[in-house]
Amino acid sequence: MKYIDEFRQQDLAQQLSNAIAQTVDPDRHYRLMEFCGGHTHAIFRYGVQDLMPDNVEFIHGPGCPVCVLPTGRIDNAIQLAGQQDVILCTYADLMRVPATDRNSLLKAKAGGSDIRMVYSTQDVLKIARENPDKQVVFFAIGFETTTPPTAVAIKQAQAEGLANFSVFCNHVLTPAAMQAILDAPQPVAIDAFLGPSHVSTVIGSRPYETFAEHYAKPIVIAGFEPLDVMQSALMLIRQLNEGRHEVENEYRRAVTRDGNLKAQALVQEVFELRPQFEWRGLGLIPDSALKLKTDYADFDAEQRFDMPAIQASDVKGCECPAILRGAKKPQDCKLLGTVCTPENPMGSCMVSSEGACAAYWSYGRLGKIA
Repeated sequence: MKYIDEFRQQDLAQQLSNAIAQTVDPDRHYRLMEFCGGHTHAIFRYGVQDLMPDNVEFIHGPGCPVCVLPTGRIDNAIQLAGQQDVILCTYADLMRVPATDRNSLLKAKAGGSDIRMVYSTQDVLKIARENPDKQVVFFAIGFETTTPPTAVAIKQAQAEGLANFSVFCNHVLTPAAMQAILDAPQPVAIDAFLGPSHVSTVIGSRPYETFAEHYAKPIVIAGFEPLDVMQSALMLIRQLNEGRHEVENEYRRAVTRDGNLKAQALVQEVFELRPQFEWRGLGLIPDSALKLKTDYADFDAEQRFDMPAIQASDVKGCECPAILRGAKKPQDCKLLGTVCTPENPMGSCMVSSEGACAAYWSYGRLGKIA
């Protein structure tokens, strides 16, 4: 199958493994952070880490929007869904993320709240049209990849005069999070980044250029297949050996320097920056999230409903916040594989299909050093 099988060939993987082994400096330790959870799962699903020399280490980053969403925002959604005549719609991964007191959207649904899983924003619009006597709220979440479809839905609702539709916006921005990781009071030692794939199809590789220059950190936009990850690691190692800190694009079959200009224009039309936003594990990050512009305020659930900011704590003993910023790895968490399992998750890293803890569990990495 084009663009799939050729990026999973065993003989090419072995060739890349040999090339990496020959390229690394044996006296140097290479710390490569994969920002996206899709890369984390590819690394463990295909045994990429086992094909790396011992001095090449993958550090797991924020993973995905579900992982980094703070508990307080889920508490907000649960409270909102509990209001009379409200239908809350969201994607499946969010349903089981633990909120305060081990509550969740799934438990709230079982308790009688009208919470519905959807596959797209068009599903939400359809529900709003079919329930004119209800307030239909889309619990919107995502990096830059899923923001354009939310913008499309808002513009479509405005054009249709769909007054019972609104958006609880939790769209966040990846470059700001990368900056926050390196600017932390006790930053994690990171030499280079595997840049996110799907995000970069929208924003392009250009936004990372200033970041790479300012922090002197190489970035390679990497595809999700095992050979993508290995080739990107080789490109980063070469940059580090040569003292370069550039943005390179391994994922050229999908990513350009300028990205999807039409999608970018649509997002800029509908959304604007929030002054700051809380990320799980990273705290408050300036200019790291989006909110609806004034022209679309009628569709902003935070303005339509009483939604106070909620400060909430993660489950005691859960190391998910530290894992998201690269300070710890899943095997450092005492709850992993004992109290915390996919059936009984203690944190978002185990719930999300792109979470690091879910990767360790799914691919038999419990107790192993990544």
